[in-house]
Amino acid sequence: MTFKERVAPVRRDPLAEETPAFTPNEALLEANRCLYCYDAPCIQACPTHIDVPQFIKKIASKNLIGSARTILESNLLGATCARVCPVQELCEGACVLGHEHRPIAIGRLQRFAIDSVTKDLFKPRPPSGKTVALIGSGPASLSCAGELAKLGHEVTIFEKKSLPGGLSTYGIISIREPIDIAVEEARMIERLGVRFEFGIEAQIDDLVGQYDAVFVGAGLGGSPQLGIPGEEDILDGLNYIEASKVDLNSVPVARHVAVIGAGNTAIDCATIAKRLGAETVSIVYRRSEEDMTAYAHEVSFAKNEGIRFDFHSQPIRVLSEDNGVVGLECCRTEPGGLDESGRPISHPIPDSNFVMQVDQVIKAIGQVKHLHRLDTERGFIKVDVNYQTSQRSVYAGGDCIRSHGSASTVMAVQDGKLAAMAIDRQLRGSNG
Repeated sequence: MTFKERVAPVRRDPLAEETPAFTPNEALLEANRCLYCYDAPCIQACPTHIDVPQFIKKIASKNLIGSARTILESNLLGATCARVCPVQELCEGACVLGHEHRPIAIGRLQRFAIDSVTKDLFKPRPPSGKTVALIGSGPASLSCAGELAKLGHEVTIFEKKSLPGGLSTYGIISIREPIDIAVEEARMIERLGVRFEFGIEAQIDDLVGQYDAVFVGAGLGGSPQLGIPGEEDILDGLNYIEASKVDLNSVPVARHVAVIGAGNTAIDCATIAKRLGAETVSIVYRRSEEDMTAYAHEVSFAKNEGIRFDFHSQPIRVLSEDNGVVGLECCRTEPGGLDESGRPISHPIPDSNFVMQVDQVIKAIGQVKHLHRLDTERGFIKVDVNYQTSQRSVYAGGDCIRSHGSASTVMAVQDGKLAAMAIDRQLRGSNG
């Protein structure tokens, strides 16, 4: 099954892509600011180790095909990462010009190079006769599938939804990545010879034996339960974002909105609500601002959007009447000790309850882990340095293995790339 005829939905301006694309002249001027550092720190700061000075120098010399090739050789999902990577924390944060001047706009230059090239830049090697199945079509799987296809292997991706891309397609707000960008990247992977099977929630046991290797890039599951009265009236944050990307008219718009959570997904949900017309939007978090998992630049963005923050507040009950939600009861919290991950534990303060007058509550409190018949660590799939799981022919990458540290699209892309190399070595019988 293919998705060649599927098109991105038409969206209204409130959630149109926020950062404008460079014009050719703007890109040329910005590229010529680069110092083209030897042993450039931006390369090391990029999880996929794109040769940043090289691709920027090729923009400066107007070799856009060469620039795009340099990017895609390291990161097949260069268009997505150019938009969603936390460049302030990675490549641009490491730019030597950032100390006293303005760092090079690496992300926007990468976007310009990739978006300027319409031809396919890679062709697969001759068929190897080996087959690989991938579960999920998010960034880790797409990266892995593309690299394996380039190496000549027969690759099939099984995706339970109707479009590819995982969170890039369904879970990242359109102002950062429109749905058509993620889908077009998957089309590029398809043109390398990768086969997509949609509407199938494949199981590992069904694939092992049918294929020479299996890669699990299924990400994580839905949002966990808060376990509070009235939770049935809370909207799921990932579903809320998905609705805003697939059918904006289906997104319920309220006047006063509370978003429970403190990560980038919570910021996205709050931004959608605000831009679709909510009068007030508040992010409710039981810890302090310093403990938020959202990137600092995302928090600043939300504040500029007029989104409020209610820290040290723990939801304890959703208040509803016949016409829907009328409030969110919370209590104040105070820190006390650390949990097993080293984060502060929040304790309710007695007799501190208060009610927020809201008519919509959205939760964005992370995702639950899928259940796999594989060895796990803290609920995440356990892999070795080669991304191999407890089953010899099964590999994994992306959010489903991220038991330590933060997860991101670019890290998932690197997982997929390195796993593809390891799978190729196994299929060719090499230990090197």
